[in-house]
Amino acid sequence: MTIPTEPIGSIPRPAELIGALSEFAAGRLGQAELDAVTERALADTLTRFEHTGSPVVTDGEQTKSSFATYPLDGATSLGSDGAVIPFADGHSRQLPVLTGGPFRYASFAEKYFQEAGRHTALPVKQAVIAPSALSLLYPSDGLADYPREQFIADLVDQSEADIRRCLDAGAASVQLDFTEGRLSLKLDPSRGLLRSFVDLNNQVLDRFSAQERERIGVHTCPGGDQDSTHSLDVDYAELLPDLFGLHAGRFYLQLASEPDRRRVLQIIREHAPAGAQVFVGVIDPIDPRVETPEEVRDRVLEAAEFIPADRLGTCDDCGFSPFADDTSTSRDTAFAKIAARVEGTALARAVLGV
Repeated sequence: MTIPTEPIGSIPRPAELIGALSEFAAGRLGQAELDAVTERALADTLTRFEHTGSPVVTDGEQTKSSFATYPLDGATSLGSDGAVIPFADGHSRQLPVLTGGPFRYASFAEKYFQEAGRHTALPVKQAVIAPSALSLLYPSDGLADYPREQFIADLVDQSEADIRRCLDAGAASVQLDFTEGRLSLKLDPSRGLLRSFVDLNNQVLDRFSAQERERIGVHTCPGGDQDSTHSLDVDYAELLPDLFGLHAGRFYLQLASEPDRRRVLQIIREHAPAGAQVFVGVIDPIDPRVETPEEVRDRVLEAAEFIPADRLGTCDDCGFSPFADDTSTSRDTAFAKIAARVEGTALARAVLGV
């Protein structure tokens, strides 16, 4: 099938799960009770995904604390005063900070893939966090008994294992979430930080064969949390040339919310690696209005003017709820938008005859 269509990852959690997570954190709910609630949420998510007609599904990140911090669930040697990510509406998210080494993942994404596979026969895509994001855990003033060079070596090993375990388990594809790429340009307009992120991620990607990298993609967006972004004001032209230096076989690019999509598509045409599959965002998760299939169709046809149909795919701009407590979008709205993406992409395929 040409012009494939895929979700990015997260789906808003049901109210029962959000409440259970709060009760568990407060010590008023046991692990077994929480597990039962999360199992129901996961089963419902996969069922509703199937009803949209989506040819590829995800676990909706129902059991992740967040897209970024799942490797740290249960980890020790962490402090609470790490890097702060400010959003345009004034709210922020804060990462933990490493207090000692060696750095090891406490949780691998393979388990989310395996849990999702119990509830669907459809191909399952698995999102993982890019090592560049986790590199922000290392304190700026260093650790006396754990040099940054050793931390990076450990991080590369752990990130490779996270991806490889998903591939070996049978994931249809593995997507590295790289939202910090665009944000890095606000922190360092010289692109030095961005290029260091690309170099770090390539240290991991280069450990995979060319055939394996065809199943590995990178997602970029300006953030999408509580209906706000952290870097939409950064010019995409500053990001994309370096982003396409990543040694991945797939790129998932936020595009629906861009004010000048044709300009961005021109940049994609100029810089995307030959042979890479480019998935363009045709759904804006932050917009409360559900796009029509015809709108999606027209966005796909617009993209096809710049990207050959056999290298073009569609996706949502971002996940719908990257953090477990984000209730800004309802489950009904998220699945209606996904259904519109699936139907609209099919309409575009019919027009293009592919």
